[in-house]
Amino acid sequence: MNNKIYLSPPHINAEELSFIKGALESNWIAPFGPDIDGFEKDIELYYNNQVHATALSSCTAAIHLGLIALGVKKGDEVICQSFTFIASANPILYLGATPVFVDSETDTWNISPKYLEVAIKAGIVKGKKPKAIVVVDLYGMPAAMPEIMDISKKYDIPVLEDAAEAMGSHINGQKCGSFGKLSVLSFNGNKIITSSGGGALLSHDPIINEKAHFLATQARDPAPYYQHSTLGYNYRLSNICASIGRAQMLHLPHRIAQRKAIYNFYHQKLSNLPGIVFQNELPGYCSNRWLTALLVKPNISGGITNNHIIDALTEANIESRRLWKPLSMQPLFSDCTFYGDGTAESLFNEGICLPSGSNLTIPELNRIVTIIRSLWKK
Repeated sequence: MNNKIYLSPPHINAEELSFIKGALESNWIAPFGPDIDGFEKDIELYYNNQVHATALSSCTAAIHLGLIALGVKKGDEVICQSFTFIASANPILYLGATPVFVDSETDTWNISPKYLEVAIKAGIVKGKKPKAIVVVDLYGMPAAMPEIMDISKKYDIPVLEDAAEAMGSHINGQKCGSFGKLSVLSFNGNKIITSSGGGALLSHDPIINEKAHFLATQARDPAPYYQHSTLGYNYRLSNICASIGRAQMLHLPHRIAQRKAIYNFYHQKLSNLPGIVFQNELPGYCSNRWLTALLVKPNISGGITNNHIIDALTEANIESRRLWKPLSMQPLFSDCTFYGDGTAESLFNEGICLPSGSNLTIPELNRIVTIIRSLWKK
């Protein structure tokens, strides 16, 4: 059988071993240490020191602490993009708040500014002005952030930008992860760079990050013994994981270039197939192409669907997957309000993510493309 091709595996180099060795030799293996401080500074430097970073155990933890920083409490409503991974919305439930889901628009596949404003107005009419807006830069594609931030300012509702998949993406040079009042990044094993597991909370206000540090380390009071007056969490990134992240940061520009090259390869080889529609960039928008995502239109493809491609690749020991099932369609959120026209549901029904790991070889890419093209030949 051919070797397994994964959707987005970690890409590790010799530097990681060197950084890990240094962390072990220094005996800093707890959620404290110089590599955590260094990783945060590396992230801040990448953003030209325009944001403050708090390294955490996961992006989900970052969203949770971010919502706390925005004052979300039990009984509040928080608008959330429907077309995303469930981690974008779960922290809303952690706080006893209620998600209000908003559909996607067809250009970026991210939250629709039109329906975002509809949802805000509806909340205000019923006396429940939304407390925050969670916007996602899905698959590395920036959301319509200029328009969304205008809406945020108009109604005085803060934006938490979920840039978990979008480190390296930008709009006219402004990097994803710097648009919202708060933003989050993911360094999970499948992301463009990884710290094994991990995430970061970004803000433009150092006081917010000081509070995040405090809450992420069990909210220990400044006393000569363990005293706690506030509910805290065990959310700090370990120094070992941070050391991996520091090594990965050295390769971020190259990783972005590799992912873009993979997208371009697929686009060149597959875009001429009837019914194939790629996720394209708007003028001024730049995606890191974390995953190459496309749609398969069965009414144009002769009946070939995304599931046919997934099944053919699976049979050949190649991992692919459907696009996210909208959260408004998930059983967990069946009682939540949704505003939209079904765009995200259509994307889910027709979409597929192809293997996009930055360590993919040309022979592997050709193998994937040959299998997909063979379906049209049949």
